[in-house]
Amino acid sequence: MKKKAGFPVLYPNAAGIDIASREHYVAVNPDAAEQSIRSFGSFTDDLHEIAAWLLQCKVDTVAMEATGIYWVSLYLILEEAGFEVVLVNAKHVKNVSGKKSDVKDAEWIRQLHSCGLLSKGFQPDHFTRTLRAYMRHRKNLTEMAATHIRMMQKALEQMNIKLQNVIADITGKSGQAIIKAIIDGEHDPQNLVKLLDGRIKATKESICKSLHGIWKTENLFELKQSFDLYHTYQEMIKECDLHIKGHIEEKASYCESDQIQSLYPVKKKYKTNKNNLNFDATDMLQKIVGTDLTEIFGITDTNATEIISEIGLDMSKWPTAKHFTAWLNLAPNNKVSGGKLLSSRVPRKRNKAGQIFKMAAFAVQRSKNWLAIFYNRIKMRSGTSRAVTATARKIAIIFYKLMKEKVRFCPLDRDQYLESFKVRQLKKLKQQATRLGLVLVPDNLVT
Repeated sequence: MKKKAGFPVLYPNAAGIDIASREHYVAVNPDAAEQSIRSFGSFTDDLHEIAAWLLQCKVDTVAMEATGIYWVSLYLILEEAGFEVVLVNAKHVKNVSGKKSDVKDAEWIRQLHSCGLLSKGFQPDHFTRTLRAYMRHRKNLTEMAATHIRMMQKALEQMNIKLQNVIADITGKSGQAIIKAIIDGEHDPQNLVKLLDGRIKATKESICKSLHGIWKTENLFELKQSFDLYHTYQEMIKECDLHIKGHIEEKASYCESDQIQSLYPVKKKYKTNKNNLNFDATDMLQKIVGTDLTEIFGITDTNATEIISEIGLDMSKWPTAKHFTAWLNLAPNNKVSGGKLLSSRVPRKRNKAGQIFKMAAFAVQRSKNWLAIFYNRIKMRSGTSRAVTATARKIAIIFYKLMKEKVRFCPLDRDQYLESFKVRQLKKLKQQATRLGLVLVPDNLVT
């Protein structure tokens, strides 16, 4: 009987690991060990035992699924032991034949990897991994602080204190001063109004009316605890920012002046968002990257730091800007079958760096630049969601170019962009008229 031809084995010394919270199943080449699939625990000693057994089996490359966060410790230990570790999307290895089991999954991963059928997922270097941990933790702290802002608003509303109706931000100087005075026992609106900052636009009479409330002990207690927790999280964020600053400064100190092609004076930028970093990272980022990323429309030093913490500093992982925007989930996912385009919908999965570019795109819509014109044009035609995605893709392409080529951002002139768009539209109309057997005639030639 003729033997069926299979895929050529490119990596005979490959191993596959099925990751779980309690135990990991490891599969190696059946020729390398008598028992080619073994089960190990998830404790640190067990992870080192996995590395030792793989070395004993002369394995040189390992593939594993990205399952939750359970893979992180094993990935680092195997990487430190000298293995080439390939982290793959679980969606790419799910089609195992027969009944599903951990043993079969491990062997299936090994078989796919040995034939070179698994693509390696993006993994950052040590600097990026550390910065990512700090920035993601900072984001969690910011979200927790926002939760307690909502709880303060709820406690005030339950007492019919309408402070948020007359003051734009209760976490500002005036709002916090009034809330602290309420917690300390001052409930007279006339005295509370005296704590207002002179820049508040609302009249003192309307603010005084908003401070007439129904004082309840349980709501005052809730307000006090939410107030204290909010300020506790603010102190934690400041402490986290100190670690972020120290980590970036350490990296910037290794960047010599001859590695930076064109440093230019850093502009003074004013903080407009309370969730921004508590220090100016522009100068340090400029030393690390070799260009000023904050000159890009919608990009601040804070979200530039967030993006770098997600993508790293090495842009060679993406050969072109199209590869980069596709990885960010900002490019259409064209599905073609039978020569027909079935769908071009952007994938629903969220890429953290892609989400930051979307926030930057949303921020430029009220600006006076060519990107704002582009955003509003797409919004009128296809809606807000597609306009945000399309504009985020534009910003990501600019970001990629600056990071890779170390050049300065040179924005298009607004009038020049409008004129170029007009030329493209005229060309398109002429082509349509030609197909229909018509001729476009300017208004000034019509008699």
